[in-house]
Amino acid sequence: MIRTTLLPQILLLSMLALPPAVASAAECPGHPDALGTGRVLAIDPATTAPLGRKHFPNTLPLGPKEVVLTFDDGPWPGPTDRVLAALKHECVRATFFLLGRNAVAHPALARRALAQGHTMAHHTFSHPLLSHMSIDRAETEIDKGIGAVDTVLYGEASRTPKTPFFRFPGFASSPALLERLARRGIAVFGADLWASDWNKMSPRHEQELLLKRLTAAGGGIVLLHDTQPHTAAMLPDFLRALKRGGYRVVHVVASGASRR
Repeated sequence: MIRTTLLPQILLLSMLALPPAVASAAECPGHPDALGTGRVLAIDPATTAPLGRKHFPNTLPLGPKEVVLTFDDGPWPGPTDRVLAALKHECVRATFFLLGRNAVAHPALARRALAQGHTMAHHTFSHPLLSHMSIDRAETEIDKGIGAVDTVLYGEASRTPKTPFFRFPGFASSPALLERLARRGIAVFGADLWASDWNKMSPRHEQELLLKRLTAAGGGIVLLHDTQPHTAAMLPDFLRALKRGGYRVVHVVASGASRR
């Protein structure tokens, strides 16, 4: 049975103290007023039900005004470069759900994100809607994406990804696929809110929309796309707005028990 009915308090999530490798605002070189990464949250993918209240009952155990920044579909030259620069300037860590084809096409950019300490997760190879495919074809597409990303980042790949985090393109999951990924110990991420940045809009409008939704939600898993120029242009001011608003960025990683 799919474990989507578990209450958040029994998700068997563990929290890590902020390690030296993650800079706080006071430790951000050349930018003492940086937003920084507030804390690291380690989750065990093997025991974590699908996350994100837009589509599932549960989400991460975040406190008030805590946010997890996630980016889909990259890496892509130009926008991803600007996203990484903005995150580095503020000493913020995020999670990137990479497409295999883009990682293969732009390996140096994918490795740059990894080198900056971000969590590198998976989003299929070519972004099809998996619920429109047979389960075997869908799993083959998932594995092709995992293999491509892990080969680019780590020089090798196996059926178990280095970081067992996955997000469905278009959130097009199915009970059978969720069950199959759960059996493999791969945590599925949805989102708690997003900027709708797949639509054309100005950076200012995107920021206003995102801040309005964030205020209403009080925090959560935020979905953005590092392939979108307006998102890349919006991000520096958005990170400063988070700082002014008293928000705290949480960096999500796979617990040591689940990582190779």
